[in-house]
Amino acid sequence: MSELGLFPLPIVLVPTERIPLHIFEPRYRELIDECVANDSEFGLALSTGDGAVHEIGTRARVADVLEVLEDGRLNVIVAGGDRFRLLDLTKGRAFTTGIVEPVGDDDDPADVVDLERALEVFGELAALAESDVDVPDPKSSTFDWELAARVDFDVDQKQELLAMTSPRRRMARLVEVLETSLEALRAEQLLRERAGRNGKVTPIDPEP
Repeated sequence: MSELGLFPLPIVLVPTERIPLHIFEPRYRELIDECVANDSEFGLALSTGDGAVHEIGTRARVADVLEVLEDGRLNVIVAGGDRFRLLDLTKGRAFTTGIVEPVGDDDDPADVVDLERALEVFGELAALAESDVDVPDPKSSTFDWELAARVDFDVDQKQELLAMTSPRRRMARLVEVLETSLEALRAEQLLRERAGRNGKVTPIDPEP
């Protein structure tokens, strides 16, 4: 167990993911400045909107400082590392802190069929969206996280994946979420095509 500076945000960061952050609150500027100076990590946890945070979060490291503005605000890129479980909130610093413990995976490897299906659906998503995103190596030990980091999921779905400790269940759930995303993108593009043909949006025919 250890004490970790926490940054509650309405987003989820998964291991291997990189995201931009704009740091403007003085207390979190202090946290990020400290992490940059000491090459240390902070914890990014999903906030619930009522001052509380989810139990499972992700350690984050500042990968790049893009810009330091005259008033002290920062634009940075942070990279997701290991997961943690928040045991208790602590006091004494301007920013939120907490006692945390590591979260590891169970010995329950992903099913090969699910792994192949996830790769297939991800490829279809990338092609349909005409995205040049790179495809992760399915042999990578972090393949599931690398996939999750490349798709814009609902935060609740992403938090669900983050909290799972069974690689088998996580990959199966990831397949479901990817398939839902693919169906939604297909429906959106179909509506755009119909609107482009006649200037109106025609409802999609229901399935028989």
